[in-house]
Amino acid sequence: MQKQCPECGEKIVGRSDKRFCSDYCRNAYNNRVNKDSKNLIRNINNRLRKNWRILEELNPDQKTRTTRTKLIQKGFDFNFFTSTYTTKAGTIYYFVYDQGYLPLENDYFALVKRES
Repeated sequence: MQKQCPECGEKIVGRSDKRFCSDYCRNAYNNRVNKDSKNLIRNINNRLRKNWRILEELNPDQKTRTTRTKLIQKGFDFNFFTSTYTTKAGTIYYFVYDQGYLPLENDYFALVKRES
């Protein structure tokens, strides 16, 4: 029984467990399968990445304060975060991966980095 390459349909020659005829076809197939097929997912991931970079840039010492204006000027979008953490006192921290922020009074924010 001849196996065919799932990407180009060519005959596969070589080991019995070989799935693709070449590295090119293997890469092309996996790139196509793993591609973010939906614009929504790609756009959300881009927005999260941008928010994370902004927080990382403004928080080089792992803990600092900044203003809402500074975050907005850099393009931060408060609608996109990956998780929240609620303290025993009820304070809610918003995290973009390991970089977090806590809304304070007078449009200030405490920036923190979560330890691994």
